[in-house]
Amino acid sequence: MTDTLSPFAHDASFEPGEMAAGVRLGRLEAQYEELFSEVIEDGIITPEERAQLERAADALGLDKERLFQLERALTASYEARRRVRVREIAAAGPVVEGDVVTSAPIVGIGEDPRIARLARRVAELEARVRELEAELDEARAQSAVEVDLSGVAAAPAPVAEVHDPEELLRRLRPDPRDGEILRALRVAFTHGGDHDRAASAARALVHVGAAGDEDREIAARAVSEGLPRVRAALSREGWYRLLVHPEQEPLVGEIFAAVLGPVLLGRIAAMRRDGVLPKLDPAQRHDPATSTVTAVRCAGWAASILGVQLPPIFADATAPEAARMIPGTTPALRLGKPALSGRTPAELAFLAGEHLAYFRDDAFVRALFDGIPELEDIFLAALFIGNRNIPLTAAVRARVIPIAQAIEPLLEPVQIDRLRGAFLRFVEEGGRTNLLRWAEATDATAARAGLLLSGDLGAAEAILKIEDPGRVEERMNDLILFAVGERYAKLRRQLGIAIDQP
Repeated sequence: MTDTLSPFAHDASFEPGEMAAGVRLGRLEAQYEELFSEVIEDGIITPEERAQLERAADALGLDKERLFQLERALTASYEARRRVRVREIAAAGPVVEGDVVTSAPIVGIGEDPRIARLARRVAELEARVRELEAELDEARAQSAVEVDLSGVAAAPAPVAEVHDPEELLRRLRPDPRDGEILRALRVAFTHGGDHDRAASAARALVHVGAAGDEDREIAARAVSEGLPRVRAALSREGWYRLLVHPEQEPLVGEIFAAVLGPVLLGRIAAMRRDGVLPKLDPAQRHDPATSTVTAVRCAGWAASILGVQLPPIFADATAPEAARMIPGTTPALRLGKPALSGRTPAELAFLAGEHLAYFRDDAFVRALFDGIPELEDIFLAALFIGNRNIPLTAAVRARVIPIAQAIEPLLEPVQIDRLRGAFLRFVEEGGRTNLLRWAEATDATAARAGLLLSGDLGAAEAILKIEDPGRVEERMNDLILFAVGERYAKLRRQLGIAIDQP
């Protein structure tokens, strides 16, 4: 599990960047969540269990109102999943259906000026939604039929006669593995004095098996001993303007980020109930600063460059996945057998960059759920919290409203206000999205982060063959286009690793 530690070092003048917020739940609330989940496992809360819960809340020093909201959320999640009602047996004996009994005070709208202000704001936003819907209907009624002949053009000039990189990149998009166009790009970059992009094109030619002698020579000169010494961390602007895939819609990520805490809490509770929540061995946790495990040190190196708050890192040689996010109070990254032996530094760099990219709050929900239906239900539940008048079919409402009821009690007023604003923006932008496309774009962004760190298309392909064998060609095509594009070149310049001489 050990190897040389030298590849993962920064340049002596390395400038750290702003660290992105990590994903974390309140530790004490998470302890209470675990206890409460065990109590409602049988669907009944006895007087003895209620007394136990109250003693735990007092011992943990938790706010009663906050606990009331937490219990409501966990109860709603349990009832939606099990399709049963949680019952609480009062001390005198009768059974109470529905909401869990609690001593937490309930504040009326008229008694709290803040809630009254929010109620007025909701009314204003709902009125604005109705106005926008009317404007949208009017615009649709007046829309004209458009005729687009932009795709009909004269026969294009032969590739050998094209010297404009932008035109060559446009021609490359249908088939990123076209060796003739890649070579023309390499020549155009070389003649233009852009040695870094010429080297990127040469490496792409080598990867697709279409390199000539000159291409191989340029690619070989560009490969330094080990990984390049990064001089500066990636900026927040660089991440969102240059690295993120164009189809990873920012608003979708913002909506998911607004409900991330409750969704993570619900996911932990659901996985614990189903017996599928992985248990992490504290003895397997490693500190990247002192660990002798190469993959662990690589993760620390990658996090500092990408500006991602490093999650707890665990190394488990028995785990089958190369890397996996493990839900928890503080979500962790577990490195498995494929990452702990037989991997090159470039492969580890790609793996670390790819998985750390999911630890940003606007992408983390993608790491929580593989299935698109789950993402759709959470997304609609978030929109429902933002506006209860959202049009949903009866079947969708039956799925979505219980999820919204589990999420909303744990949201702060500012988060609910963000969702109301996001709903308005979503309507203004057309009221449509494709979450499959968003999820695949989020995966593409993660792969781009990995390529930025490794600079090696072969290393990227080796890892993707392990992790996503069914989509290797599709995902590598995106990486090839990215590797010869302007945004990748700008990112390399920002990190201080661009080649400035032939």
